[in-house]
This record gives sequence, C-alpha cells and structure tokens, in this order.
Amino acid sequence: MKQTSRLKDYPFTVHPLAKEEGGGYLIEFPDLPGCISDGETPEDAIRNGQDALKSYLLALKEFGRPAPCPGTPSGASGQWRRRGSEEAARAIDARAG
Repeated sequence: MKQTSRLKDYPFTVHPLAKEEGGGYLIEFPDLPGCISDGETPEDAIRNGQDALKSYLLALKEFGRPAPCPGTPSGASGQWRRRGSEEAARAIDARAG
C-alpha cells in the first residue's frame, strides 16, 4: 500500500518521559508540528505514533492541505536516541529491520 510506505519515510524521535509527565516514552514527528503520541515502551510509542501519523496525514488531506515531504523542513535524520535496556533496543531493531 503506497500510503503505508510513506508513513515509514517520516523521521521521528522517541525519548523517555519523566515520572512527573506520566512515564513511558514520547514519539514526535519533526516534519509535522503537533504530531505526537506516547506509549509504555518504545515499541508502544512507535506503534501509537504510526496511528497518530496516519491520522495527521488523513486530516491534512481532508482539509485540502498538502502533506510535507518526509525529511522537511527540519532535515531530521530519522535517528533517535534511547535510554533503555539493550533488550528493548534489540526488539525495536528487529521490528524496524
């Protein structure tokens, strides 16, 4: 599906949330202001983030606004820094690869 492949092209960042912020992990899409989500684990945040991204792009389409090309305007690399276990990193790498 063409739309699904576009979703995977958008760079994102994932970082842990402080206990005061509810804990878990936050995912943000630098190309799409306000497009964020969270989850208990990095994997949950990424999965929830894909839903948020899809909804964001559909809303743009519904209102007749163009979706920015992935990687603009911030030029983000798509890399994210993690602070978690090696087990979580391996699970994310396996899922992404």
